[in-house]
Amino acid sequence: MTYLHQIDPIAFSIGPVAVHWYGIMYLLGFGAAWWLGNRRIAAGRLPGVNADAFSDLLFYAMIGVVLGGRIGYMLFYTPGAFLDNPALLFRVWEGGMSFHGGLVGVLIASLWWSRKHKLHFFDTMDFVAPLVPLGLGFGRLGNFIGAELWGKTTDGSWGVVFPHSLPAELAQLSPEALRTLHASGALDAYARHPSQLYQAALEGLVLFVVLWWVSRKPRGRYLVSGLFALLYGVFRFAVEFVRMPDNGVYLAWDWFTKGQLLSIPLIVLGVYLVWCSRRAPVLQPVTTTDKGTP
Repeated sequence: MTYLHQIDPIAFSIGPVAVHWYGIMYLLGFGAAWWLGNRRIAAGRLPGVNADAFSDLLFYAMIGVVLGGRIGYMLFYTPGAFLDNPALLFRVWEGGMSFHGGLVGVLIASLWWSRKHKLHFFDTMDFVAPLVPLGLGFGRLGNFIGAELWGKTTDGSWGVVFPHSLPAELAQLSPEALRTLHASGALDAYARHPSQLYQAALEGLVLFVVLWWVSRKPRGRYLVSGLFALLYGVFRFAVEFVRMPDNGVYLAWDWFTKGQLLSIPLIVLGVYLVWCSRRAPVLQPVTTTDKGTP
């Protein structure tokens, strides 16, 4: 039997302040990156960098994710609405974050941090790459809880009925009425692929396991970053086949989406970086007891 999505996007409220699950997912993602990164810093996996310096990197990356993700979403997917109402840029609690925009934000923040600490940019990115997937996974769970970015219709028993995706005459019914209709099977024809969960599994769990396993010991420069770009691009490109195109518009052939277009450069870059890693130097761990900022 299909699942009727009726999850409240608000986790809890404190007076007039509503805390959304989407925001909690971001905090979980940054928390996981902080914990995993500190483990590797303690093992000397980024020579010359201690916990304080890593905290700075994470802080700058957080700013890059939020600003880049939001700006990227508005520019890539809703440029018209953004031009009509620039204030939409700050309404992050409503969702609407672009991975590709967030990636650009992280790259800019990491480049600035790497130059400040006199590190090769790709040594930093190879260190950061395994810390990112869990955050992506949490973000996709946030998309699912918020009932956004759903997939195409499916007749599979794992399909999810998203009330906001229903025809207008059904979407306006009360939650109780929808539950009654769903129990009778009347809504099964509107069930959709939970593409957010597919992405959480692939871009979150699978990508994390692969990158964490590959990076468990020092590798040639570019390899881990290259695998991140390659695998994310492939996973995103594949899931787009069962995910509704952004704004309901295909770019070409009634199947090619903007998400796939933006993923192609990542795939190409990933292949190139993996190829470059064959003869690249290997950054060796250096343990340190220094607790100050380098």
